[in-house]
This record gives sequence, C-alpha cells and structure tokens, in this order.
Amino acid sequence: MTLTGFVYVCSGGETFDSIARELWEEENYAADLLCANPEYATKQTFTGGEQLYIPVVELPEDDEAEDMSAPPVKAPWRE
Repeated sequence: MTLTGFVYVCSGGETFDSIARELWEEENYAADLLCANPEYATKQTFTGGEQLYIPVVELPEDDEAEDMSAPPVKAPWRE
C-alpha cells in the first residue's frame, strides 16, 4: 500500500481533532490521522514541532455530506 500526502508540523496545544478540523473541516477524520501516525497515538496534546504524515482522505460528495447531517439516532438505553 502506498500512501500519498504531505507532512504537517504541529503547533503547541494542537490535537488530532483540531488538526482534522483545520484540514478537513471535520473532526471525524482524526481517526485517519491516528492511523497514519501510530507513533503519536498516545499523545493527547502536541507540544509543537511534531511532524505528522497527513494522509489523503476521500471526502464525501455534497449529497453524502447532507446525509451525514441527519440527526443522530438515540441510543436504545436512553429512550
């Protein structure tokens, strides 16, 4: 498998979630960042200077994005 992307240099205080939100406007892609950078998987907050490999991710089409905005289903134990 060949990954193609780029390297991102973290600033102090950033997290996988905040970087995903900055790059793709969606925190859900933090999992893609974690998978591409397993050596930092235990880091909750970056100190600055860490270099993350940023994978290429497939963004949903506009139609798919609308489906993702549907209200979440309630967990059965909360009903």
